[in-house]
Amino acid sequence: MSTEIKAPVFPESVAEGTIATWHKQPGEACSRDDLIVDIETDKVVLEVVAPADGVIEDILKGEGDTVESGEVIGKFKEGAAGNSGSSDDSKAGADKGDADKGEAKAEQSQDSGDAILSPAARKLADENNVAPSAVKGTGKDGRVTKEDVQNHVDSAKSSGGSTKSSGPTAMPEVNVAAGERPEKRVPMTRLRASIAKRLVNAQQTAAMLTTFNEVDMGPIMELRKQYQESFVKRHDIKLGFMSFFAKAATEALKRFPAVNASIDSNDMVYHGYQDIGVAVSTDRGLVVPVIRDVDALGLADIEKQIVEYGTKAKGGKLSIEDMTGGTFTITNGGIFGSLISTPILNPPQTAILGMHKIQERPMAVNGKVEIRPMMYLALSYDHRMVDGKEAVQFLVAIKEMLEDPARILLDV
Repeated sequence: MSTEIKAPVFPESVAEGTIATWHKQPGEACSRDDLIVDIETDKVVLEVVAPADGVIEDILKGEGDTVESGEVIGKFKEGAAGNSGSSDDSKAGADKGDADKGEAKAEQSQDSGDAILSPAARKLADENNVAPSAVKGTGKDGRVTKEDVQNHVDSAKSSGGSTKSSGPTAMPEVNVAAGERPEKRVPMTRLRASIAKRLVNAQQTAAMLTTFNEVDMGPIMELRKQYQESFVKRHDIKLGFMSFFAKAATEALKRFPAVNASIDSNDMVYHGYQDIGVAVSTDRGLVVPVIRDVDALGLADIEKQIVEYGTKAKGGKLSIEDMTGGTFTITNGGIFGSLISTPILNPPQTAILGMHKIQERPMAVNGKVEIRPMMYLALSYDHRMVDGKEAVQFLVAIKEMLEDPARILLDV
């Protein structure tokens, strides 16, 4: 029995998607709920799974093709591949003929030194500069699967071999003669294209300005050092810096509601809640999952949500709901070593806070020079909505709460 494989029904905010990877090929057996294809939208990667045990009968939309919501992208046939128990002699003969062709194809490929790669495996091999013939295939008819390539890459790394990172825009390492200038053209993914469009739009439509300050991270670091072991035992998660910044930002947003607002056409929308987006870097691009109602959460709850979002982001499992909304955003370039930067607004929000690297610097403390762990803070804001005075005072409020964490508890 044949059934249609359809693209998922996209949310209203998603117009179309792109076929990213077919994990199963025509004639390849799969079990119910096996992942068969990834569809990339401008927000998330959606997964389509097998509706039952059977085989992929036909692929109508190849990798890189654009698909619309609910569009038919392939055909699926229920039942195991190569079922020899059928009483239909002609079907059995056809199955045998297909098997013979497959064996001949595999034998021919082995004789010629070439390998049969699935599209996902070939993509991974190209990204890591791996020769297909160097990978032993474990799939049907000797096909090299994505897992075979990944195992080869991991093995090469563990044995000291040089392999490329699996980043989607990585440039393959090639030996070229002096004077040659190799290039690699990679299509921009739908997600990265969407990010680019939003960032350019933010700079063109907002009166964006950035104000800076610096915070002594010593008190927070001492607090973490003193209570880290007890915190882990109680909550089964480590106490990081981001939860302190989220709580400090929440208190500051209450005091300066314009920073927690957004602009909708000619209207200014003030939000009576604090939903804070946390920027997360992934191989596909920057995503901003949202921690909702931060005011009602404890430090442990915030840390758990951050870890959960980070895991989902790396695995491409974030949903559109995870990234919808948000009244304020925090981005931490310090984890990559950034000392100072000017973050770009995340529309329609009116402000974004940038954290940076903690750097020991000589500071004047009570008339004496001391070496203190300092961090630069940057607040980019839309000057149409937020006045300079409010922006500066907002950043000072965060600085004061972080340098004296008791202020967060006492709301002073």
